[in-house]
Amino acid sequence: MLKFTKTHYEEIRRHGEETYPHECCGVLLGQMQMEDDARVVTSTARAGNTRTDSAHNRYNIDPKDLIRIQREGRTRGEDIIGFYHSHPDHPARWSQTDLAEAHWFGCSYVITSVEKGKAVLTNSFELTGQDEADKQLVDERIEVT
Repeated sequence: MLKFTKTHYEEIRRHGEETYPHECCGVLLGQMQMEDDARVVTSTARAGNTRTDSAHNRYNIDPKDLIRIQREGRTRGEDIIGFYHSHPDHPARWSQTDLAEAHWFGCSYVITSVEKGKAVLTNSFELTGQDEADKQLVDERIEVT
């Protein structure tokens, strides 16, 4: 399960609306809550989409941004627990490209469908498996408090 405050949940949806018709992307920071095996988002970090060839249906987070975000999070006691991006005018479901480019096992991958500039649906998927050969994106419940 992935837990958001309403503020953080709305931040990622608003990011998708602001970058429409291109995909937005960013990082979810927080902690793992052991008692119910949930990832708890305590902050979000926007990242620039470095894809210039297909920004309307692909994203890439600059590795320098990712390192900076990870360092900043660690100073606050946060870990990277997931990533988010938008699907302009497409469903909030993962694509084969999303699966191929997902590499952080045990993390959440959140997708918001943005239709005609308005965030419609947000879904989360956990990357499971042991290695690239058996990885899967599995539906994950989102709880917004």
